[in-house]
Parts: sequence; structure tokens; C-alpha cells
Amino acid sequence: MDTPVDLRSDTVTRPTDAMREAIAKAEVGDDVFGEDPTVNELQRRVAQMVNKEAALFVPSGTMANLLAIKAQAQPADTVILHVDSHPFNYESGGMAMIAGVMTKTLGGDYGILSPESVQSALCLNPDHHYSPTSLITIENTTNRGGGAIYPIETITEIGRIARENGLKLHCDGARIFNAVVESGVPVDGYASHCDTISFCFSKGLGTPVGSILAGPLETIDLAHRYRKMFGGGMRQAGILAAAALYALDNHVGRLKDDHRRAREFRTTLEGVDGIEFPLPSPTNIVYLKVRDAMEFIGHLAERGVLALPLSRSRVRFVFNLNVDDNGLERAIEAVRRAAHAVARKDSQRAQLS
Repeated sequence: MDTPVDLRSDTVTRPTDAMREAIAKAEVGDDVFGEDPTVNELQRRVAQMVNKEAALFVPSGTMANLLAIKAQAQPADTVILHVDSHPFNYESGGMAMIAGVMTKTLGGDYGILSPESVQSALCLNPDHHYSPTSLITIENTTNRGGGAIYPIETITEIGRIARENGLKLHCDGARIFNAVVESGVPVDGYASHCDTISFCFSKGLGTPVGSILAGPLETIDLAHRYRKMFGGGMRQAGILAAAALYALDNHVGRLKDDHRRAREFRTTLEGVDGIEFPLPSPTNIVYLKVRDAMEFIGHLAERGVLALPLSRSRVRFVFNLNVDDNGLERAIEAVRRAAHAVARKDSQRAQLS
């Protein structure tokens, strides 16, 4: 039987043979003592890439975001973020439970905050009745926004608002390199307007584990303390850092292939009865709107294609390192057949009613 075409997420990828070789050859030490040379090199390199003073390797994007919030906002302060953002929806309430912050959620097309909405949402009143705003977070690219890319002009303006009001700006850049290869804006171009930036190695870059947080030395030092407190200290973590270094050298440019396949997937299927595309698909994420998401993914699974239901009517497809052109064709055909099967069943139901 053919291996399933897994489009549930870009986190499902398996390391390539060359990445496994890099892992096997990694020089390691005890990173909790700061003695893992491969981790140290990764942190040095990323800090240089994004033009920040320091960087910290962590197990997950969720931890990277939590550390950024905890290190830059006091308990009972307010953090501004989009209502569809990852920290607000998919990080198990860690901002409330662990960082102890209030959240002010805003809307905006495709998961993108507007500078005007941010400006109007700030609480700068020194009256102690109020929770002061101390941090703004943005997500680039946006998961629930269909992989949308923040315009650099928008980030520039939000960064200006933060600086002029003595606030911090964090970029959850879990898929920042998808934005980089599609927009042409370098990663330090995005990072220059933010106090901290994080990104994942375990999504589009295809490593087994790991994310990183970069920012000012004082902030990263405090994040390092919290990483230990939260149980995120890893020992011979160079075996993971080696995979991340390999990915930075070899897997950034190829993200364009994921974007191309996502566009071809969408273009080929537009007009098929029973499916709609509710969001743009500028990078590697494609959302379908269907009558019944669970029924639809059941039909897909029967045809060897895996996708993720995110609501009663929305199904997400994420193109990734392990999906080649053959996988793309299989996915297109599976969606066509699933749509046809649903339409046939709906017709039978109508005849019986």
C-alpha cells in the first residue's frame, strides 16, 4: 500500500537521510551548563541572522512564545494579539496560567493586525484601575489566516507604535521563512521592527524538534531562566541543533516548492462542486470549505490522503517537505473523488427525503 500523503501539517515531516547524518555526527555537550558546541553555534548563527544580541534554542514554538511573553510582560499586564493567533488559540492558555497576563484580542483580515486597531487598543492610562498594555504580538505567517504574510509596511508601523509608547513587540515567526521566500523580505528585515522574534525548525524546515527565540541579551537571559523553570532545559541537545543548522543551510529555499504545490492544488480544484476556498493561499497552507469536514476527511483517508479538520466545515492542507509532485497529484485526485462522493450521497439523501 502506498504511504499516505500527509497534509495535516508541516510538522509531520521526517528528517531526510542527509539530516540524519548531520544528527549522527553532531558534536555535543551539556547545554544546561552552556557546553553544547552545536547548540551554541546555532544560537550564535540565528542571533546574527536576525541581527539580535542573543538567541535561545527551545523545544517548541509554544515555549518560545511563552518565554517571549513571560520575559517582556509583567503578571496582570495586557498583551495585544489577533483573535486568531496561535498563542491565543493553540497554546493551552499558557499566557494566563504561567505568564499571568491579560489578553486584548483584535480582529483583522487573514490574521493580520492593523496599526490603527493596535493604536486604538492600547491602554496607557497610569490609573491603577487598569491593566497597562506592555506587549504586542504578531504572527507571520498566519496559521488561521491561510498562511498570509504580514506586509513589511504593517510590521514597520506596528513597531513604531510600540517604540513610541514604550512597549515591546514580539513576532511569532513559526513560519517566518515561508514569508521570507515568498515576499523577498529578508528575515532580519522583519526582525528589525520587533524586540523579539521566534521561529520553528520543526515545521517547514523539516527538523524533528525545536524552535528558537532571539532578542536583546537581557531578555534572552531572562528567557533562559524561565526555560529552566518550565522544564525546557535540554542536555546533549546538539543532536537537535545539528538538524536545525542543516535545515537553515538546505531547506529554506525549497519552501518555494511547497508554495508552488499549494497554488497548483488550489488552481486545479477551483470550480469543483462541493468545495470552496474561504481564504487566500499565498504560501503553503490551503483551506477548503465543505459541507461536513469529518465526512470529507473520511473520504480522503480512504484514498490515502490525510488532512486536518479545523471546524465543522473547514479542512486544512499544509504542503511540506515530504509531499512531492506525485503526492500533489494524489491529493488533487482524492479531493475530486471525495467531493464527488459527498455530492452523490447528498443526491441520494435528497431523493429519499
